[in-house]
Amino acid sequence: MKLQDISNLDKNDFLGILGLETKHSLTNRLLGTVGTFGIGVLVGAGVALLLAPKTGSDLRHDLRTKLHCDCKDAEAKAGESGTAEAAGRQA
Repeated sequence: MKLQDISNLDKNDFLGILGLETKHSLTNRLLGTVGTFGIGVLVGAGVALLLAPKTGSDLRHDLRTKLHCDCKDAEAKAGESGTAEAAGRQA
C-alpha cells in the first residue's frame, strides 16, 4: 500500500479496513423513503396528464364551472338557512 492509496481512502474505506461500517440513521432512511415517494408522485402526475381524456383548457373550464356552481349552491343554502333562522327568531 502506497501513500497515494492511503490519501485516496474515504471514510467508508477506512472503516471497512477496520471491519466496521457507518451507522444508518432514521433520518437517512426517512429521506430516502420521502424522496422515492416524491418521485412516484411526479411520475403519477405525468402519467395522469398524458392519459387525461380532455385537454387542459377543457379540464380547467369544467373545474371552474363546477366550483362556481358549488359556490352558488352553498350561498343559496346559507341564505335559506339564514332566512329560516330569522323567521324562527321573529316568531
